[in-house]
Amino acid sequence: MPNRLQFEKSPYLQQHKDDPVDWWPWCEEAFEKAKAEDKPIFLSIGYAACHWCHVMAHESFQDEEVARLLNDAFINIKVDREERPDIDHLYMTVCQMVTGHGGWPLTIIMTPDKKPFFAATYIPKRSRYGRPGLLEIIPRIKEAWQQHRDEIIASAEKLTGTLQKVMSFEAPSQIIDAEWLEIAYRRLDDIFDRKHGGFGHAPKFPTPHTLLFLLRYWHRSGEAHALQMVEHTLVQMRLGGIYDHVGFGSHRYATDEAWRVPHFEKMLYDQALLAMAYTEAYQATGKPFYERTAREILTYVLRDLRAPEGAFYSSEDADSEGEEGKFYVWTVEELREALGPELAPLAIELFNVDPEGNYEEEATGERTGKNILHLSRPPEALARERGWTPEELEAKLEEIRQRLFAYRARRVRPGRDEKILTDWNGLMIAALARAAQVFDEASYAEAARSAADFLLRTMHTPEGRLWHRYREGEAGIPGMLDDYAFLTWGLLDLYETTFETSYLETALALTEQMLAHFWDQRGAFYMTPDDGEPLIVRPRETLDNALPSGNAVALMNLVRLGHMTGRTVYEEHADAMIRFFSGPVKQQPPIFTGMLIAIDLAFGPIYELVLAGEPDDPTLREMLRTIHRRYLPRKVLLLRRPGAAGERLVRLAPFVAAQVPLDGRATAYVCHDYRCEQPVTDPEALARQLDALQTTQPA
Repeated sequence: MPNRLQFEKSPYLQQHKDDPVDWWPWCEEAFEKAKAEDKPIFLSIGYAACHWCHVMAHESFQDEEVARLLNDAFINIKVDREERPDIDHLYMTVCQMVTGHGGWPLTIIMTPDKKPFFAATYIPKRSRYGRPGLLEIIPRIKEAWQQHRDEIIASAEKLTGTLQKVMSFEAPSQIIDAEWLEIAYRRLDDIFDRKHGGFGHAPKFPTPHTLLFLLRYWHRSGEAHALQMVEHTLVQMRLGGIYDHVGFGSHRYATDEAWRVPHFEKMLYDQALLAMAYTEAYQATGKPFYERTAREILTYVLRDLRAPEGAFYSSEDADSEGEEGKFYVWTVEELREALGPELAPLAIELFNVDPEGNYEEEATGERTGKNILHLSRPPEALARERGWTPEELEAKLEEIRQRLFAYRARRVRPGRDEKILTDWNGLMIAALARAAQVFDEASYAEAARSAADFLLRTMHTPEGRLWHRYREGEAGIPGMLDDYAFLTWGLLDLYETTFETSYLETALALTEQMLAHFWDQRGAFYMTPDDGEPLIVRPRETLDNALPSGNAVALMNLVRLGHMTGRTVYEEHADAMIRFFSGPVKQQPPIFTGMLIAIDLAFGPIYELVLAGEPDDPTLREMLRTIHRRYLPRKVLLLRRPGAAGERLVRLAPFVAAQVPLDGRATAYVCHDYRCEQPVTDPEALARQLDALQTTQPA
């Protein structure tokens, strides 16, 4: 008989509705029941695409013996971390404090008043390899709860007190200036993997915001090695097994240093941030490889993650038919069947296919006979080795890909998490808008517009607040910091792509809501609003993890809006944030690269570019191409139309009132460092101005 999760919208919670465990969703009724029955809470947090969440589910939560013990000893609560990142952040912090590491599935045991006293990640059914199993842990905790309650309560109180201190930290303000961007670069260089790209050791996550910071540092300093770090990492990820060479898009992370063996889930946020990184790398270098990769990632998203409503689904699973990666791996026989005698030998050689398989089962280390496709060298190098032109090899690779794609389409697809999240969609809107600008691709702008319009129609309340999650016709869960910050990011990029003033107006309105309900007067933003659900601690996320933190993106938005509108109050808030975060950033810059992107923007010089004229004017369109062809990471861009449309913008940004077409011709106004260049009406003159500014920026 299904449990209470059958009524939830989350696909992850729905996956557990038939478990024999008597699951509750996170709700006050569950905690009241725990108090009434004098039981602790067993909290399990995961997400739909998580492989080890599935392992623990099949091994334990679907097991009658484990379920009986859980139901007897606890009130059991399931949480989708993507629906409730605030709960996940709190208790993941607890897990990291207790165990020194984190990850999903996250297992927390806590008192009925939500105070934790036990934390772990994956727990096997039975003890093995020195890791205690649930069959042993549950009876011990039940006995301790009944016979040593005072010790448990004391432990929970102490842990909660420590958590409160961690969440409410306030480091002494320090002076932070452009020199610290160089220090951050040096620290990243220290942990850079010169052979395989990326940073640190396995497991390796893409963390594209680190690459975006390094691109900005290269642009600011001219340090060639910073760009080399970015390029080497982007190339190695594209060649590796972390990239889906058949259907495009990136898996979540690699379990090895060489990017060859992924965990196979695909997350919307990774696609968005990676598309940005490859797009900016193309802008910075002009190399077609990066444009091609960015377009491939967006092809995957628009094909496989786009909802009929126009927004984007959250993820695709790592598993299909109960096996991790089954959809993505290949035997030699399958390749021969799909490709025939002409192409199969080439594919087997190029993609490093082994008859015994190059994919080892993670738990046992045994070869499976299956292969993860990956390339050893870029296509240009592979072509030279065979005496082919790059175009000839690309044509062969594309024919191989299309045949494998058609063959793979007959397989059972991994599950797709079809909830729509405001924050992750904000990132995807930004990625599409930037690609539309750089690649002059109108279809990307339309896709971004469609997603934004859906969110503003469905996830935006009449009071101007946001919902976090939409699924099956229902918007729900009050918006959190990331929803406001990431959607504002997307809307600002979309405004700079379409110049529809409504997007800038909404970005400003969302920023006002964010300041009203999330701002901490000490100089940061909380994750949850001031009228949100009370938790044991009001969470505040500061570090950049797989995503840049909401605080980092909020800082970037405040700086951009300050320069787009001339409203100094935004820059005052931004300055307070830089002072608040200065201590932690100086201590550990590699885990604040999202924040460093925003700090780099704040330090400037910021180019305030205003084009005056009609958006369909051919000269104005060429001026836009002139701007977008150049890598200008510290710029804001406005379009001052004639007539009523222009006056609407003037109400938001009064300084553009005098910036009108000269002699009826499209005109570009370039300002920087609180001064303006001579307005120009010729795209070539604009190009000369921009190029001259590039050569005079501070080192």
